[in-house]
Amino acid sequence: MNFQQLRIVREVVRRQFNLTDAANALFTSQSGASKHIRDLEDELGVVLFERRGKRLLGLTPAGTTLFDTIERILLDSENLKRLAQQWVHEDQGRLRIATTHTQARYVLPGIIARFRRDFPRVHLELQQCGPGEIVSLLRAGKVDIGMATEALGEAHQELVTFPFHQWQHGIVVPENHPLREVATLSLAEIARYPIVTYHEGFTGRSRIDQAFAAAGVTPDVVMSALDADVIKTYVELDLGIGIIASVAFDPVRDTGLAMLDQDNLFPRNTTLIALRRGHLLRNFAYRFLECCSPELSRDAVHTALTRA
Repeated sequence: MNFQQLRIVREVVRRQFNLTDAANALFTSQSGASKHIRDLEDELGVVLFERRGKRLLGLTPAGTTLFDTIERILLDSENLKRLAQQWVHEDQGRLRIATTHTQARYVLPGIIARFRRDFPRVHLELQQCGPGEIVSLLRAGKVDIGMATEALGEAHQELVTFPFHQWQHGIVVPENHPLREVATLSLAEIARYPIVTYHEGFTGRSRIDQAFAAAGVTPDVVMSALDADVIKTYVELDLGIGIIASVAFDPVRDTGLAMLDQDNLFPRNTTLIALRRGHLLRNFAYRFLECCSPELSRDAVHTALTRA
């Protein structure tokens, strides 16, 4: 038995049982990958995959049971390398963070600047992607930390989540828009105008839809986008009024636009930080979490990660 056999089994499952894709991801041939799987099955004395001809259809009951152990062995081997690096290069390494555009653009710059002052030799990899992809990257061990408002709050046994910060949606309009003269805004008043906001599944869009539905109002969403910068661009072009994360508005930078005061219209959102249970964090990763929130102390995070 060897690690390459285990890696191939794990990659096949990650690639939806496509042996060709798994082999390409591990820089080996399909025939070589197939032989590794057969050799492992012969050694274990069980069949891991259901087959139809040369195609892999899924895990057998025995394969399903053993796959958890395979993942745990590979995770421990990766942790072993990280632990060794902890002693050899305590203040240098790589920290991989997956987050959404809103967090990367408007929330993290100050935090990253503080972290870089403490750990100038740590290389940061900031991956901007959707909430669902963040979950996938965490579960695959391809990032150390994930940050998002959606998806992370769902039940994922292998992930541990912590509250990061709260925020609300705001309404952004051109400076001369009639809504600026309305003393008390309502969702019905807002729905009189075309709306540009986030795409479904991003930056609290579901909370926006829920607020309108609860008020019995149907908004005219004429355009949706993945990030606030695009939304503000089309508001400037008078395509409609924008609903964005309020942290994404800067009165100095966003000249020609105005943010309306409407704290009571939309519910507050909570952005979460997620870590993979069993994934060893370097000392500098704990320090980064403390930069995000003083409540995320090393002891608090470690206790949550090791709790059954």
